[in-house]
Amino acid sequence: QRTVFFTRPELNQLLSLYSRQVARGEWRDYAIDHREGAAAFSVFRHTQESALYTVIKATPGTGRHGDFALLGGRQKLTTGKTLAEVLASLQRKLRGRSDRLDGESAG
Repeated sequence: QRTVFFTRPELNQLLSLYSRQVARGEWRDYAIDHREGAAAFSVFRHTQESALYTVIKATPGTGRHGDFALLGGRQKLTTGKTLAEVLASLQRKLRGRSDRLDGESAG
C-alpha cells in the first residue's frame, strides 16, 4: 500500500481553518500523521490531550463514502469525496459550537 500525503492545496485549506481557530483561542496545536493507506491532520486544544478533530485522507478509491473523513475524538462524524466537503461540515459544527458558547456567556 502506498503512502498517502495531503497535497499543497489541501494543506493550505487545513492550515487556513487551523489558523482561524488559533486566532479565536479554540485550538493550540496540530499534528500530521501518516498511517498505512492514510494521512491524518489532527487538531488539539491542549498538546497533552487527545485530538478534538481529525481529518483523514485515505488512499483514493478505498473509502466507501469518499476519500476523506472527519473524526470528532474517535467517532466518525462525516465522510466526503473532497476535503472541501469535510471541512464545510467541520465549519458548520464549529459555528454551532461558538453560537452556543456565546449564548451561554450572555445568560
